[in-house]
Amino acid sequence: MPRDVIEPFAGGTIQHGKHNDRIYLMKVGSNGADTLPRALKDLARQRGYSKVFAKVPTERAGAFLDCGYHCEASIPGFYGADRAASMLACFLDESRSRSKTADTNEQVMDACRRKRTQTVHVPVPREATLRVCTAEDASTLSALYRRVFETYPFPIDDPAYIRRTMAENVIYFGIQLGGELAAVSSAEMDLDARNAEMTDFATRPACRGRRLATVLLDAMEAQVLARGIVTSYTIARATSFGMNITFATLGYEFGGRLVNNTHIAGTFEDMNVWYKRLTS
Repeated sequence: MPRDVIEPFAGGTIQHGKHNDRIYLMKVGSNGADTLPRALKDLARQRGYSKVFAKVPTERAGAFLDCGYHCEASIPGFYGADRAASMLACFLDESRSRSKTADTNEQVMDACRRKRTQTVHVPVPREATLRVCTAEDASTLSALYRRVFETYPFPIDDPAYIRRTMAENVIYFGIQLGGELAAVSSAEMDLDARNAEMTDFATRPACRGRRLATVLLDAMEAQVLARGIVTSYTIARATSFGMNITFATLGYEFGGRLVNNTHIAGTFEDMNVWYKRLTS
């Protein structure tokens, strides 16, 4: 199936296509504040998509709510220190609004609540090397992503995509073990809004269970904080005990859940939103 495309829309940016079967308003523009919610729904109907997902400043959420959207999650301090983001959904197919993993989702959250008081900063393993990746690592990074994920919402299995995002606003991190790339992640920064998405975590199967994601997240926070980032966040698979616990134990707050939002590993998955204020 072709990749979803990213393109301008009404002065902002959307990602859309049949892979995720949705429109994702990634960045809202300054144009058409009142007409944008309807325009997105109209485009979704024209293309036969079953969901519209919009990330907007909370002060602009009213027009979406009036147009039949509802708020699935929110992130305080997303746009600088004092402006929040609302993550809004409109389902054009009612069946997509029903979670298929509600019981597991709650089991994960129960585990997160139990683990929140057990914050431990994991050191880099003695035999490992943690570093920021460069364009020369793109092929190795993409090969690991291909191995770990059957499908993914963005083309991180393409070395050209990784090189392009490195040149823009994404820092990739890697942990080397035994001469191989054992675990990777990325921080996608919005330097204007001073936020960063902590994402694209992947660990080689043979290296799992060593809390390498926690090591990476610690390093990522330090890097983005040094670049002026105020708020970090993630959108994690709701059924993943490991990833959700990683964020919960490092002080992230739960911001909400996006139902059947993202096509990963052959199916639509619910996604949990976590956020953290990096400065006091």
